[in-house]
Amino acid sequence: MFPAVTQERVDTDVPNCSSRLSWRHRARPSATLHEIQARSLGANLNDSYVPWAQPRRKCPFGGAYGKSSWHLLPLRITMQKSLLSPCVSNIWLRPECRGFFCTRLFRMKLHLAAVLPFLMAVCAAAQTSSKPVFLPASPHTVAWGYYWSQARPVLTVHSGDVVTMQTLSTCGPSTRLEQEGVPASAIPAYNQQIYDQVHDRGPGGHILTGPVAIEGAEPGDVLEVDILKVHLDTDFACNGFGVGEGFLPNDFPYGRTKIIPLDRQHMVADFAPGIRIPLHPFFGSMGDAPPPSAGRYSSVPPWMNAGNMDNKLLVAGTKLYIPVFAKGALFEAGDGHAGQGNGEVDITAMETFLTGTFRFVVHKHEHLLWPEAETPTSYITMGFSPDLETATKMAVRNMIGFLVAQKHLTRDEAYMLTSVAVDVDITQLVDHNVGVHAILPKDIFVKQTK
Repeated sequence: MFPAVTQERVDTDVPNCSSRLSWRHRARPSATLHEIQARSLGANLNDSYVPWAQPRRKCPFGGAYGKSSWHLLPLRITMQKSLLSPCVSNIWLRPECRGFFCTRLFRMKLHLAAVLPFLMAVCAAAQTSSKPVFLPASPHTVAWGYYWSQARPVLTVHSGDVVTMQTLSTCGPSTRLEQEGVPASAIPAYNQQIYDQVHDRGPGGHILTGPVAIEGAEPGDVLEVDILKVHLDTDFACNGFGVGEGFLPNDFPYGRTKIIPLDRQHMVADFAPGIRIPLHPFFGSMGDAPPPSAGRYSSVPPWMNAGNMDNKLLVAGTKLYIPVFAKGALFEAGDGHAGQGNGEVDITAMETFLTGTFRFVVHKHEHLLWPEAETPTSYITMGFSPDLETATKMAVRNMIGFLVAQKHLTRDEAYMLTSVAVDVDITQLVDHNVGVHAILPKDIFVKQTK
């Protein structure tokens, strides 16, 4: 049974059910009913909950029940604005008769325990049924080799919106792929168009789709990127190294490229006779704009804005949390991988064409400094630096900070837990800033019995 609402003020954080980040917003103690109703019908849905309200003698949208007092039920609803206000934005309870309620448009005498699951199901259905916006890869929708706070967005959406983004591989122009033996019919048509028509390039080499601006995102916020789907668009991938590149450039002072057939039905790659590699597609590069002082930042080194992380754990079903440094966040994605080993030692993975579906959620005033991620089974912190030891220390310190802030451990306990339960892995060794990530399993946290 949902707890009864009293006249006492409840001064407590309201958790965001869609992520592990704790909300730090609180309702103003002086909020009036008129302000509360205005907020519930206003533009900022992130602040649409109110933990308490002054009592009122009758339902504001209908008849009174004698001298009963009514109270506003605190119900956080994550829905599109157009779907929120007509029916479930304001729900009022009568303490003497908690099993009845009324709404903005109608009043129904239903038991609250039966009504709340229905309302929550409606909210969830409304959120998940919104049709994704499709952003194709084209000469007009890509950023070649950079993340930049001054970049002009190619698409603007709202927090909670879902976008499907088509991306290129790093395998090169179609003419080169054909020379390597890939049939022209197997190469997406937009690949050569982008190589032919986009001349604003660099300083990096990744062709990224975007940027996508998220309305309301401001410096000091956190952008949550829910990776809903990752689709393989072709039946091939490429891997290669060049002169002076990779982790062992002196051992391999030449270049070579290999085309790897992909079996999308069985999700395996036929690397060579007798060698099959399971496919786990993910985007090597996902990020937003860096601080303005960074200027037009190369797509090669990962940094505090995420970017070219090359983290193979960031598959579909993962949530990525990125600090926001520019208005709109300006998200970009690309560098599709069908699979990769930790380290990415020859400088490339199984590079391929991917289409990803993302949900963007803005968390206001979270003040995250470095990217973090959450898989269905683990929490991930990261470190990036030209020096491997520095990157490792950064990932470990970020994990300790996470355990202190989110799991309420002491700093000493967090350090100890990191030592006994957290895996610290090399992400990649070849992107100027090497990457290290710390992996904290979720299943070590059990519910305490009273």
